[in-house]
Amino acid sequence: MKTQTASTVSLSEIVAARLRINGAVARTPCVESAALSELTGMRIFCKQEHLQRTGSFKERGARNALAQLTPEQAKLGVMAASAGNHALGLSWHGRALGIPVTVVMPRFAPLVKVARCRQFGATVVLHGDTFDEARSEAARLGEERGLTYIHPFDDPQVIAGQGTLAFEILEQVPDAEAILVPVGGGGLLAGVATVLKALKPDLQIIGVEPANAACFAAGMAAGAPTRVANRFTLADGLAVVEAGEHTLAIAAPLVDRMVQVGEEALALAMLRLAELDKCVIEGAGAAGLAALLEGGLPELAGRRVVLLLTGGNIDPLAHSRVIERGLAADGRIYRFDALISDRPGGLVHLSSILAAAGANVTEIVHNRTFAGPDLSRVHVLCTVETRDRSHITEIQQRLAENGVELSGAMSARAA
Repeated sequence: MKTQTASTVSLSEIVAARLRINGAVARTPCVESAALSELTGMRIFCKQEHLQRTGSFKERGARNALAQLTPEQAKLGVMAASAGNHALGLSWHGRALGIPVTVVMPRFAPLVKVARCRQFGATVVLHGDTFDEARSEAARLGEERGLTYIHPFDDPQVIAGQGTLAFEILEQVPDAEAILVPVGGGGLLAGVATVLKALKPDLQIIGVEPANAACFAAGMAAGAPTRVANRFTLADGLAVVEAGEHTLAIAAPLVDRMVQVGEEALALAMLRLAELDKCVIEGAGAAGLAALLEGGLPELAGRRVVLLLTGGNIDPLAHSRVIERGLAADGRIYRFDALISDRPGGLVHLSSILAAAGANVTEIVHNRTFAGPDLSRVHVLCTVETRDRSHITEIQQRLAENGVELSGAMSARAA
């Protein structure tokens, strides 16, 4: 699997990285979640990397790479391309070490991440609509200015830094039986797998990537980095079109299994983490739980499973939209289009049916113009809060029994 040009990262290098970043990067908790354990039928332990100062595990690799620059390189500064978390890690630790940091981010990068990078003193260049375009511009600017380029995942020093997380897990959950690792380019997976397979080879390592950006599984199948079509995913931190050469060579022989998750599962996982564990987690960080909620890992029932909550950097408005999508996926928001009488009392009749069914109306929109040729009726687009999918079925039955015609029914996510 390993190519001639790809390098490896040894266990001793990750041990050295741990010593190097000690005191500069937080040792985050890895706590058992009673709520998630009950939900999944497993013993779930959450490694809370979203509690790092910059909100993600990326600090580990960033600090390790920055700490190994020569004095001349440190004086000139570093360059990186990143959709957010790698940039944040470099910005924060670059300021702490007195190293100038320039990051090129795609124009669609979350505003909260752009603002925080600038707050930490980095020079932020917004360029291109894709990560590839940002990376090309970063390479050009870095060469032009003589800056050291630090890759967000395909860099042995970054991989070694990310791998330090595994030592903490072994100390915090020594009897862990499986770990679910979110995978984009594979830097975290490569570092973690190197440590775990060396020190606890019977622990099952499962990589999780979004189905809309499954580049790592494609690379494993082809035996080399393989470019995939990159569609939108809630796990924007994992939206990579091609796995790294180093990461693929290191991780492919060590990972036990790769699984993909859909967008609905990601939204539902983010909702569950907010509701049950009171954690605001970005899509990438929720990937492990999403895999469990989709039911594709039944062999983990009853086992001790570690979830890596890799980051919590998500714009509040985006998070609220995702939560709504998760509620819809959970059958707790229902939207339907009904034809009702356009005479006095028609809306009251509809409202009384919904009230009797225990549905809380959140929005009603009348549409007379496109209600059809019957001028005595009007379209009403109605959104209600519901308990679950069985409650939605009950509401539909009550509407039908009371002569309300549904001209279209949908969940909020389909609207």
